[in-house]
Amino acid sequence: MSDVTHQPPSGRTGALRELALLFLRLGTTAFGGPAAHIAMMEDEVVRRRKWLTREEFLDLLGAANLIPGPNSTELAIHIGHRRAGWSGLVVAGTCFILPAFLIVSVIGWVYTRFGQLPQVEHLLYGVKPVIIAVVLQAIWGLTRGAVKTKLLAAVGVVCVALGFLGVNELLLLLLAGGFVTLWRLVSRRIEGGGGAPPAVMALLPGLPLGGMVAATAAPGFSLGGLFLFFLKVGSILYGSGYVLLAFLRADLVERWGWLTETQLLDAVAVGQVTPGPVFTTATFIGYVLGGPSGAVVATVGIFLPAFFFVAVSGPLVPRMRRSWVTGAFLDGVNVASLALMATVTWQLGRAALVDVWTVGLALLSAMLLIHYRVNSAWLVLGGAVVGLLVG
Repeated sequence: MSDVTHQPPSGRTGALRELALLFLRLGTTAFGGPAAHIAMMEDEVVRRRKWLTREEFLDLLGAANLIPGPNSTELAIHIGHRRAGWSGLVVAGTCFILPAFLIVSVIGWVYTRFGQLPQVEHLLYGVKPVIIAVVLQAIWGLTRGAVKTKLLAAVGVVCVALGFLGVNELLLLLLAGGFVTLWRLVSRRIEGGGGAPPAVMALLPGLPLGGMVAATAAPGFSLGGLFLFFLKVGSILYGSGYVLLAFLRADLVERWGWLTETQLLDAVAVGQVTPGPVFTTATFIGYVLGGPSGAVVATVGIFLPAFFFVAVSGPLVPRMRRSWVTGAFLDGVNVASLALMATVTWQLGRAALVDVWTVGLALLSAMLLIHYRVNSAWLVLGGAVVGLLVG
């Protein structure tokens, strides 16, 4: 019966064509971030086309949330694989990414040549405060689901403090996930009457919180270095695409000096203005740093791990979902991700909120997002218009 559900009458070629057309359209029109992308996919593949049942769709969404990378892109890849096998995996993911890649590359070309024009500066002047509000709204919504216990709240506060102190963001994610896992292991052993394992008790007070500030040397720019950086980010980034900001700022701005704070904000703004995955911010950064070749290298680097993780994680998903160890680790990672989002929002906000107009625009946008759930794409467009008018 599964073959009847998933294999269309027209065969594999027809399925690939349907996947390509659907995800090219979604990649061109899907504004509003991962949550909006997921809602649009559910409407198309469950309600309209009935490719998947609601339960199957939720299983794929859960699988995407358990692996690093951009969740909505990974969900598209999962749907393609379920619909048309390995070819469908490649077609769905590529077609969802391709429109945004092309749009952002064109914007990158314009930016590198005319980025200093007053019109462009005024447009971004109005968009940047909206971006700060969008990130704040994401934090607001995610915190309620992530901070489920007092322990997780405490871990979040500590992670915020360590983030401001400059602790390496990957190390912070791993430590938070590992600490929550160890804590729950100890609790389970104590509740079971066995006491905490001696090795665990020895580790808890001795976590190496000192000396974790990264001391990475500043390498010269190269396409190979750009590819490896975005490959690393795509391989380890958990949580919302907005956590990407913390990784970008830590290495590209502070450690290596490849980008300025303003260029990073511009890249984030472009990622919000355009449809499709937020991770195409990497495309813009690649174009600014290395032209068309840089755009291709950065895009392939950041999205390649998503294809790999989706391909290998399928058989492991049922066991991962049932495991308390995986659940505890992801709880810690999610809280640390929110802490990174909070620290980077504060740092970027200082560069974006420069006068009464920008502060007012950020506050208004935050209110509309949180209380009235206005689509972020409309707010970004409104911010651009305000920026042009005020300018």
